[in-house]
Amino acid sequence: MARITRLPDIVASKISAGEVVQRPASVVKELLENSIDAGARKITLFIKDAGKELIRVIDDGSGMGREDALLCVERFATSKISGVDDLESLKSLGFRGEALASISSVSHFELKTRMAEDELALRLRYEGGILAEESGVQGEQGTTISVRNLFFNVPARRKFLKSNATEYQHIYEVVKSYGLAYPEIEWRMFSDDEELFHLKTPDIAERLDVFYGEDFSSGLIEVSDENDFLTIRGFLGKPAIQKRRKEDQYYFINRRVIQNRMLSQAVLQAYGDLLFERQFPFVLLFIGIDPSHVDVNVHPAKLEIRFDDERSVRNMFYPVIKRTIRLYDFSPDLAPAGVDSFYSGAGGGAFRKLSYQDTPAPSITTAGLYADYRDSEHERPAASYAPSPFQGDLFSEKPASGQVGRDPELRESVEGLSFLQRSSFQEDEGAPISRGAEPKIWQLHNRYIFCQIKTGLMIIDQHVAHERVLYERAEDVMDQNVPNSQQLLFPQKVELRPWEYEVFEDIKDDLYRLGFNLRLFGSKTVMIEGVPQDVRSGAEVTILQDMIAEYQSNASKLKLEKRDNLAKSYACRNAIMAGQKLSIEEMRSLIDNLFATREPYSCPHGRPVIVKLSLDQLDRMFGRK
Repeated sequence: MARITRLPDIVASKISAGEVVQRPASVVKELLENSIDAGARKITLFIKDAGKELIRVIDDGSGMGREDALLCVERFATSKISGVDDLESLKSLGFRGEALASISSVSHFELKTRMAEDELALRLRYEGGILAEESGVQGEQGTTISVRNLFFNVPARRKFLKSNATEYQHIYEVVKSYGLAYPEIEWRMFSDDEELFHLKTPDIAERLDVFYGEDFSSGLIEVSDENDFLTIRGFLGKPAIQKRRKEDQYYFINRRVIQNRMLSQAVLQAYGDLLFERQFPFVLLFIGIDPSHVDVNVHPAKLEIRFDDERSVRNMFYPVIKRTIRLYDFSPDLAPAGVDSFYSGAGGGAFRKLSYQDTPAPSITTAGLYADYRDSEHERPAASYAPSPFQGDLFSEKPASGQVGRDPELRESVEGLSFLQRSSFQEDEGAPISRGAEPKIWQLHNRYIFCQIKTGLMIIDQHVAHERVLYERAEDVMDQNVPNSQQLLFPQKVELRPWEYEVFEDIKDDLYRLGFNLRLFGSKTVMIEGVPQDVRSGAEVTILQDMIAEYQSNASKLKLEKRDNLAKSYACRNAIMAGQKLSIEEMRSLIDNLFATREPYSCPHGRPVIVKLSLDQLDRMFGRK
């Protein structure tokens, strides 16, 4: 006798439901997608008891005739595709033909639908996947689906549902994502008879303000790029509105809500050190691509997708995000008292008064901020760009006047400004600063550098600014594998503790690439014969030991690539400290080097380097506006 038997359809449907319908939010997602595919212009969702008692979706879409209505709850019945080839040109959200069959098999399910040409609506009622009633009723054009007592006949699945607060949050996130993906649709949501929102405006920025609070959209920058293969549209959050939750990142492929590890990692890499540890940027991106290059048939939930050439997609996607981020000034403004900060992550208390402007204002580019600073200082002669007098040449390899990093757009902007500056005065390049000239840069408590800029005031934390300079310099030196070492007249001996020696053994090759010329001298003893040019004279032993300790601390707390960890440790332990007095020339040299970096607005650990205070903000503080 055969031991293998064919499962009854009702049992197979319940098993299939476990993949498609994992929780109430899964039901909401499938029903909303059907409404969108039906061409709905208005969609309303009602839920009770976080979807466990009731989920009802009402739309004004095309509706269905009797034959289609009866078929739509059958397994593998769909109007979206007719063959395998259709998957390569798929434009609809649904296509598997499993959702309604799965949902109806584990609930008390009711469908009411009417097409425009029909006089009466058709009402079908199912209990556990079995048709219990069919009737004609009055109804508007479109479809209404009610799902009651979800998982009533699968108690094991119902038992594993989370609290109402958790299940409600999952549902809310689903509706929010589609409300943002389809701004041309009017959306309403009710929970336990309370209206949560009613989205009428097609403006995505206004919808974001509904979901995240007033003026949230003013903290975003717009992304727009297009080529023959890919289109990218949407918004990225400025670093000040970092989130602890990945749920605040929305990726849409051809307006399908998706999850993709490659896209998420590319965005995080593009932000780099602008983010605090364990924080995520807000992301809302619409990516358009030929459907033939995307496989959406990866999982029954249809959230996961695969690209046929993921490397090519990344090579086009990442530069767009990186370029967009680098073009904007991400330094926070010092808001008037009472303006809440968006900072909520590590160290948030230290930045309680930091916020983006409380009234929307055009974003300024990195080149623009540097130009404001240089323009405000235009009367100082070119001699002020002389090499830094720091012992050990802390600010060595300073960029030429007008040069900003490696970005051609930034370089062109500032070089043009430098030409204007040179034409505005005729002093000799070697001339000293005029004693009568009033400096527009000064140091506060030997910790912060204050600079006048055309739009107000720029404040720089000298320690983290130098950290950024040293970090990028260390990265470049190690990547180029051309050690920048300065030999010591008298080698320094360092006796390492056992744990220090273990770390040293792990990083000694990269220490050499960085510029440390080290030689073993007996057991766990190292002779320092050369150091990078940025290392302060007399601090060679301390710097090496501090770097090893910092590296070990980072390795135990953070997941950092080895060279990145070493560069961060080197920059942190070798940067000028708070409390160190700087001359005018040293401050100017530091600022020039800071704006020559790729990301001048944050230190390697994500702390802000620059804070701005505009004249408008000052005027409001003093009651002038």
